[in-house]
Amino acid sequence: MNEVQGKVYIVGTPIGNLKDITLRALEILKDVDFILAEDTRRTIKLLNFYNISGRELISFNSHNASKKIPMVLSRIQSGQCCAVVTDSGMPVISDPGYKLVRECWAKKIEIDVIPGPSALTAAVALSGLVSSEFTFLGFIPRGKNRRRLFRKLVNHEYPIVFFESPYRITETLEDILDILGNKEIFIGRELTKIHQELIRSSVKDLIEEFKKRGKILGEITVVLK
Repeated sequence: MNEVQGKVYIVGTPIGNLKDITLRALEILKDVDFILAEDTRRTIKLLNFYNISGRELISFNSHNASKKIPMVLSRIQSGQCCAVVTDSGMPVISDPGYKLVRECWAKKIEIDVIPGPSALTAAVALSGLVSSEFTFLGFIPRGKNRRRLFRKLVNHEYPIVFFESPYRITETLEDILDILGNKEIFIGRELTKIHQELIRSSVKDLIEEFKKRGKILGEITVVLK
């Protein structure tokens, strides 16, 4: 049965390899009344992998979070428990889950966290470019707004970490070279997945490499020093 009635669990899930999940996370996913998932199609694959059935899955993403929150809060206040998961890694980090957490604090609803994998911390650990302090930007903007952001970071003293789309990574690297210079860079692509790729290079050399490849695929985390 549920540990506590009327509670929200922030549950970390694998960023690639489905075996990267804690025993407690599995217990919570089996036990809650419903699960809020960024993409229910991806979450059902995880549940099926661990033979977890009978859990109600509700889509909860950047497009519908504001509309869904009143319903979610009502169910929690009636005594139900829910788990919040994202497509991969820790919810709330570059994820609309923060809106629900904010409302839970406001309404004194109990919350808990089941820590799990994170592309952010995985990339930082693998890069060899970060010792302690760093700045995390989440998903950075595109076009003029991206260039405006980089101009603000010209004299920034800490390593910078952000997520980027494979479809824009070469343009982003060109902006970095133009505005921030030929810095050291680490790219973690498809972290923990079968086609994982780790690259540490200069920005200029990485641009040349990606241009030779042509099409780039996969989720990308960037560490820039």
